Amino acid sequence: MEQRVFHGNITPADVAQALLAEFNQGNLRAQILGESDHLTVQIATSQSSRSGGQTALAVDIQKIEDGVLVQLGQQQWMGVAASLGQTAIAALMNPLNLLGRLDDIAQDIQNLQLNEKVWGVIGQKVQAKGASHQLSERLSRLTCEYCGSANPVSEASCAACGAPLGSAQPRACAKCGYVLTQGEKFCPNCGQQQA
Repeated sequence: MEQRVFHGNITPADVAQALLAEFNQGNLRAQILGESDHLTVQIATSQSSRSGGQTALAVDIQKIEDGVLVQLGQQQWMGVAASLGQTAIAALMNPLNLLGRLDDIAQDIQNLQLNEKVWGVIGQKVQAKGASHQLSERLSRLTCEYCGSANPVSEASCAACGAPLGSAQPRACAKCGYVLTQGEKFCPNCGQQQA
């Protein structure tokens, strides 16, 4: 299960509506399930699809502090594999059969690229809402325990009173947005090496 965190002024409903608008058309159908802070978007091949194999994918979207966590489930691709196998057998029997299966091949290729297309739609919506993998303004500030003043994350002492600030200052993975602790050299979510 692949997951990414987006920080900023974005809600699960924003992401779910963008996915519904993009995938509830053509050979695909989409639906939104759940409550406002935890939604699941199910994307699947329409039962009345005239070309290509069957596929399905679930996208889980949860509200987190200052953003959303998006998780993609495992895509069901056996129907697509069966359709591609049928095309291969038809081509072996008679190469001219490929001409009659061009729509199936095109749909199967599009279905195999569903994960990338979902992340693309989510990325566009996140960018349009001004969110990103970077920590939000509120999370990238430390509050002084002594005077309550906000300080940038990188500061060692409070700008207002000079008191020392916490040593475990948050930062986010540049690849997936997961919040990291100070000593982590690899992101526990995606495995990306941290600078």
